[in-house]
Amino acid sequence: MKRKLVEAMEQEITLTGSRIVVGVDGSPESVLALKWAQTMARAFNATITAVTAWHMDTVFGSYIIPDWDPDVDAQKILKDAVQEAFGGKAPDGFSAECVRGRPAQVLMEYSKSAQMLIVGSRGHGGFAGMLLGSVSSACAEHASCAVLVIHSSNDAQRVAEGASHEDADEPVRNG
Repeated sequence: MKRKLVEAMEQEITLTGSRIVVGVDGSPESVLALKWAQTMARAFNATITAVTAWHMDTVFGSYIIPDWDPDVDAQKILKDAVQEAFGGKAPDGFSAECVRGRPAQVLMEYSKSAQMLIVGSRGHGGFAGMLLGSVSSACAEHASCAVLVIHSSNDAQRVAEGASHEDADEPVRNG
């Protein structure tokens, strides 16, 4: 009975077309999230979509800094993170997108068509010592798929690069 359930689950995964979405903000945790996505994509035969979302509040009216394009900056952040995570070769089935919008809302929308959402525990904002940032916390609570929150640690890095969980110096905590 258990075997039939596993086979049915595997068939469902294959039929729906697996996709892993990764939130990328250029932080070390988001680079590590890309590496984890590569490991998970192999396990689930999934594609990877890396998403960098940007939002500009208009607190002081509509003043815009001349010669500054936040979309260009977001694309550079995404390109640099992908380069750091994968070197010169992104995995097969990889795509990258820059989207204007609040990061948590954008990632939750992407989660509707994903098997898994992977985010870093903390981005560039927030306060030192927090375990979860506002984006990872919102995604963990409201995403429409499984969420893997990556914390920065040497063991998490080693596992993402192919070492087994048993080889880690201490238990690897996933969110």
